[in-house]
Amino acid sequence: MPSFPVDISRQLTPGHPTWPGDPDFRVEPQARISRGDSVNTGEIRTSTHTGTHVDAPWHYDDAGRRLHEVPLGTYIGRCRVVSVQGSGEPLMLEPGVLAGLPDALPSRVLLNTGQPAHWEEFPTRFAALSPAFVQELARRGVQLIGTDCPSVDPLTSKTLDGHHACRETGLLILEGLNLSGVPDGEYDLMCLPLPLAEMDGAPARAVLLPAGTLDGLNG
Repeated sequence: MPSFPVDISRQLTPGHPTWPGDPDFRVEPQARISRGDSVNTGEIRTSTHTGTHVDAPWHYDDAGRRLHEVPLGTYIGRCRVVSVQGSGEPLMLEPGVLAGLPDALPSRVLLNTGQPAHWEEFPTRFAALSPAFVQELARRGVQLIGTDCPSVDPLTSKTLDGHHACRETGLLILEGLNLSGVPDGEYDLMCLPLPLAEMDGAPARAVLLPAGTLDGLNG
C-alpha cells in the first residue's frame, strides 16, 4: 500500500519542460535575506498549462466555462487509477483498454499510461484519447479524466479531437499527472488548481488519499 497522502503532481524544478512554444518555466530570485532584505521571494514565469494542470473548457471552446466558473468540487472526491496502454500511430487509447473494468466507474478516472515521474525533455509521443474512448468513459459515469500525459491529444494535432470529445460529453480534463508507482485502484482525489479568474487553466497540486477519506464532503 502507498504511504498517504500520495503526491501525484509533477515537481516544478528549474528547466521543467513546457509545451513547445509556451514560455519556459522560470523562477527568478527577487528579495534575498543574504543581500540585506527582510525576506526571500521569487518571481514565477510560466504557462497556465505547465506540469500538472487543469484545462478549463474555455481552453478549447471559446464559449466554454473559464476556470473560475468550474466548481472546485469537480476536482475533489472518489477516483479510480487505471493502467492503460495506447496503440497505433499516433498512439491512442481506445475503448477496448477498459475491458474488465466495472460498467459504472467513479466520476473521476486517472489514466496511468506509464509516463515517468520526471520529464527531462518534453514528451513527443504519448497516449492520447480517441473520441470513442472519451465517449465510453462518459457512458460509464465519468465526469473528470486525468492523465499522466501532457495532453489528451497528440502533440501535433490541429483538430484536438480528444478535447472536443470532452467538450461534447461534458468531461473535464486534468493533465500532466505523476502516477509513476501508484497501484491501480480506488482513492479519493484532492486536486486544487490555482484560483486564476477568467483563465483557460492553471497548474494544480494533486494528491491521493485513501478511498472514503472524503466521504460526505463530495461525490
